[in-house]
Amino acid sequence: MSEGRYDAPPLPPALILAVVGLLCGFATIAFVWLSERSCDRFRDTTNCGALGLPLLVLIVVVTMVLGGLALSRLAMPHPRLVPFLGVAFMVALVVAFLTGHLDSPWIVAVVPALTAMTFLLANLVARLLERADA
Repeated sequence: MSEGRYDAPPLPPALILAVVGLLCGFATIAFVWLSERSCDRFRDTTNCGALGLPLLVLIVVVTMVLGGLALSRLAMPHPRLVPFLGVAFMVALVVAFLTGHLDSPWIVAVVPALTAMTFLLANLVARLLERADA
């Protein structure tokens, strides 16, 4: 075993992808919550103003990097592409369908579950792209 890399546990790859996606979804929710609390503390409003978009871009990038690190440590195929696509698909779906409901308490469960599903979809897309390249 090489230094800094773990062998994949004896679990199905789909389960590993779903769990990492779930964790990335929870991380996204936590980062958004922390950014709102920070803006509330420093600006006395949860609206971050001009910093809102850069904060969201940073949250998305950090979530993609964390997902990529987790998948590469677990020796999963396409450890950078799957989190990139998975998080991007999740953000697109949230913006398209859930924007008006982001302050609901059930969003804490919906976003991680959605991210787990988008990671599975991203893995399917990555495998299809790999086959198309061959």
